[in-house]
Amino acid sequence: QVQLVESGGGLVQAGGSLRLSCAASGSTFSTYAVGWFRQAPGKEREFIGAINWSATITYYGESVKGRFTISRDNAKNTVYLQMNSLKPEDTAVYYCAAREGLVVTTERGYKYWGQGTQVTVSS
Repeated sequence: QVQLVESGGGLVQAGGSLRLSCAASGSTFSTYAVGWFRQAPGKEREFIGAINWSATITYYGESVKGRFTISRDNAKNTVYLQMNSLKPEDTAVYYCAAREGLVVTTERGYKYWGQGTQVTVSS
């Protein structure tokens, strides 16, 4: 069982940066793959990126590629989402999710989810 807590969201101007954190409980978190997703009002949940347990594999959604970076610190049981060059269309609730095994890019592939953190980008 893994519990996830996101933090770091807030209000930022367009062009700015934020770093989200996903802190996990559970001693085996270092063996889990982690994904980031977001959901804007009235829209479906969107894949942002994912990282495997050893941080040797990362995937990114097309809308954030080149602007967002995922990393992890297994000693701290934390995964990070560094978001640069933010745009108003990045406004959404951001979720992290975890799964045992291989890293995947689909929402259905993740078993454990955090409660989400709001990111608002003003123009």
